[in-house]
Amino acid sequence: MPVEIGLGLQSDKPAGAYAALAQAAEAHGFDVLTVFGDLMYQPPIFPLLEMARATSRVRLGTACLNPYSLAPYEIAGQLAALDLASHGRAYLGLARGTWLGAVGLAQLRPLTTIEEAAAVVYRLLRGDRDGYPGRVFTLEPGTALRYAVHRSDPPLLIGAWGPQGAALAGRIADEIKVGGSANPDMVPVIRGRVRVGADRAGRDVEDVGIVFGAVTVVDTDGEAARAKARTEVAMYLAVVADLDPTVALPDGLVQRVGALVDEGAHEAAGRLIPDEVLDRFAFSGTPAQVAAQAQTLIDAGVRRVEFGTPHGLTDDGGVDLLGSAVLPLLRR
Repeated sequence: MPVEIGLGLQSDKPAGAYAALAQAAEAHGFDVLTVFGDLMYQPPIFPLLEMARATSRVRLGTACLNPYSLAPYEIAGQLAALDLASHGRAYLGLARGTWLGAVGLAQLRPLTTIEEAAAVVYRLLRGDRDGYPGRVFTLEPGTALRYAVHRSDPPLLIGAWGPQGAALAGRIADEIKVGGSANPDMVPVIRGRVRVGADRAGRDVEDVGIVFGAVTVVDTDGEAARAKARTEVAMYLAVVADLDPTVALPDGLVQRVGALVDEGAHEAAGRLIPDEVLDRFAFSGTPAQVAAQAQTLIDAGVRRVEFGTPHGLTDDGGVDLLGSAVLPLLRR
C-alpha cells in the first residue's frame, strides 16, 4: 500500500480559511487532511465540512474525537455527515482525549469506552437494530439512525501510544496514530504493540496502518523554523515525553520546561530543548531537513506521515513550502 502524506490542522481559523488551505493542499498532492479535536477549540466538523466542499480527492477526518465529551450516536452522525459531504472520503479518529479534567470529565475505563463507542458507531452506520448491551454504552433493540448514510464502514483510526491502546487498534482499527512524535525508533515499538492485538483477532499486523504526526515548522530559514518548533514542543513535552521508551531525556528537563510553560515563558522553555530531543517530537528546519525526518519514518515502516500545525512561520507559507519543496522530495 502506498505511503500517504497528510496535513494536520488546528480548528482555530475563521470561515473560509480552511477551504483555501484545503484547495492548496490538494493541488500540491497531499493525500489526507486531518483536523485536531483538541479541548476548547472549534468542533472539527466545521472545518472538515468546509474542506469537503472545497476538495474532491483528499481523505478527511478528525484525530481525534473522544467518547467522553461526545456521545457515540453524535459521533456516528458527524462521521456520516462528513462522509456524505465528501462523497465517501471520511475517516473516524477516536482517542481517550487529553486535559478533560479541566471541564470536569473523568476518563474511566478508557479502553472499554473507546472499543464500545466504536461498536455503537458502526452498528448505527450499518443499520443494525439488534441493540448493543455494553458496559459503558448501550443501544436498545430497534434503535437506529433516521437518515441514509453514504457508507457503513468508513475507516477507523485509534489514537494511542501505550501497549493496551495499540493492541486495541490491532484488534479493531484500520490505522493507529501516534501524535506528537517524529521518532523513527518508536515505529517498531508501536508495530510490536499492534501485533499483540492483531494476532488475538486473527488479523495481519500489516492491515493496520501506522500514522506518525507532530508539530511541523518549515522555512528556508531553518534556524527560525527550529526556534518556533521548540516553543511549540515545550507546550506538550510533558504529555509525550514519558510515553516514548526509546528517548532518554536530560535529568530534570521536563520539569524545567513545564515550570516555564506554566509561567507563560514559552520561548524560554523552548530554548531548553536540545536538538536531539526536538527532532524526536517535531518536524522542523529547512525543507530538506523536514523531508529527511519524514523519510526516516517512511523507511521505518509508517503508512502515513502527518505534518501538523503550525506548518511554518505562517500557516499559509508553511503549507505552500511543504507542498512545493518537501512533498517532491518524498515522492521522488
